Amino acid sequence: QVQLVESGGGLAQAGDSLRLSCAASGIVFNTYDMAWFRQAPGKDRENVAAINWSGGSQYYADFAEGRFTISRDNAERRVYLQMNSLKPEDTGVYYCAAGRTPGLVSARDYGFWGRGTQVSISS
Repeated sequence: QVQLVESGGGLAQAGDSLRLSCAASGIVFNTYDMAWFRQAPGKDRENVAAINWSGGSQYYADFAEGRFTISRDNAERRVYLQMNSLKPEDTGVYYCAAGRTPGLVSARDYGFWGRGTQVSISS
């Protein structure tokens, strides 16, 4: 059974940092691309950042570039999202996803999803 379990979310103030972690089980982790998506209230789910199976290629949404860093530890079967200089508009539920993707970006290419962790940023 595949499980992706997110942790590290919470309440923070604008300008703070948070580090999200996703623990994977039930998949051959080092053969899967991994991504972080987020969904704000009333908005569509959007890709925040993604990393390929080896860690050699990353994707960042424009809003994440320069503030967020995605990384993975294949030995520990974990993927991380370091979020710096947080803004109120970063508020949402953050989801970890796993898939074998042609380009890292599209949610349709990710077959496994976690339940999400809430991130709330106050001004």
